[in-house]
Amino acid sequence: MTGPKKPLPDFTDPPVIETLLGIQFVPLGLLSVPHFGLYWQRVRDKYPKQETKPGLSPVIEEFGSQTGYRPAIGIEVVSEPDARCWFIDQSSTQLIQVQKDRFIRNWRKVTKEDVYPRYENLKPRFREDWEQFCEFLESERLGTPEIDQCEITYVNHIEIGKGWEAYGEVHKVIRFWSDGSPRDFLPEPEKVNINMRYLMPDKRGRLHVTLQPAIRRQDAVEILQLNITARGKPASSRIQDILDWFDMGHEWIVRGFADLTTREMHSLWGRTR
Repeated sequence: MTGPKKPLPDFTDPPVIETLLGIQFVPLGLLSVPHFGLYWQRVRDKYPKQETKPGLSPVIEEFGSQTGYRPAIGIEVVSEPDARCWFIDQSSTQLIQVQKDRFIRNWRKVTKEDVYPRYENLKPRFREDWEQFCEFLESERLGTPEIDQCEITYVNHIEIGKGWEAYGEVHKVIRFWSDGSPRDFLPEPEKVNINMRYLMPDKRGRLHVTLQPAIRRQDAVEILQLNITARGKPASSRIQDILDWFDMGHEWIVRGFADLTTREMHSLWGRTR
């Protein structure tokens, strides 16, 4: 018999700057741009700002004879009916993204004072917004979403000068990197890019990890951007099965983040357990 799970790792000052809780569903053929305006009227008190973006391509995790996912998430230029609408709150930290086959809820850090509100607070907000969206679809007779993927993503910015000083010191950030021992010939790497993926149990999804250098737009600070995404199919389209899948994906992201990063960085981020 297995014992109780260890508590999730926790940090008082994690480097997370954005989170995403998203659902992909079979495209709703009747949902078009005019309906986005009708939906906005229902949520405008909470999300008074709006932007229109190109749609996201669909992505499906595949198993068995297929060993990957198709296609990778990306942005493509599409016709107006396939547009993606953003509905943004007054602080610009909370937003909803809607398109014919996607519903996404984000939190993002806009100022240095913004504090990650924690998954335990974001999950019920997602549920409230998703259920309101489904009520809108029902009232407009636009169909019932048939969920084919759930996704949860955490974006982390690891600033240069805080625990590491150059790309030859990535081992100070990521556990499995080389220990920085002197090389016979090669100098320090100019840049570093890492891509990994891990299978979740019972083919319930995959964990995708990318690490790449970037310059942060807001303040031009050099960073390592660590993206961790859990993606897979819930047991059904019921809200409880969606939330159960999110709980699993969140656990994989948090435990994976702790496994991938070093104890020295954990100290900087205020790990409490």
